[in-house]
Amino acid sequence: MKYLLLIYNNSAADPDPEARLQGHVTLFKELNEAGTVLSSAALGGAGVQTVRTHGRGGAPAVTDGPFLEAKELLAGYYLVDCETPEEAAAIAARIPCGVGGAVEIRPVNEAVTDAVRGDAPYRI
Repeated sequence: MKYLLLIYNNSAADPDPEARLQGHVTLFKELNEAGTVLSSAALGGAGVQTVRTHGRGGAPAVTDGPFLEAKELLAGYYLVDCETPEEAAAIAARIPCGVGGAVEIRPVNEAVTDAVRGDAPYRI
């Protein structure tokens, strides 16, 4: 099963960003050699926008942001393929996310994903 591991950082509270980066390099290399990681990326903090549609048929509204109340920002992700949720949690625990950071584990809904791609029918 695939899991999206969302990394939240508080860069203002990060005492050693170089060590955190090196931790990602090491972890990615290990996961890549094991064939576990499918994708990974660091996300930029500048130029973020949100698109919202209000009501059915409503025109989308684009705003700057998100402007969250929290100090943690979505900084990156790993998409991994694991046998169990516990394996995904073990990988998430190894992700260097800095002081006060967090990793959110989200299972990928592969049935809907396959239907959107046209790979398989989906029934509700």
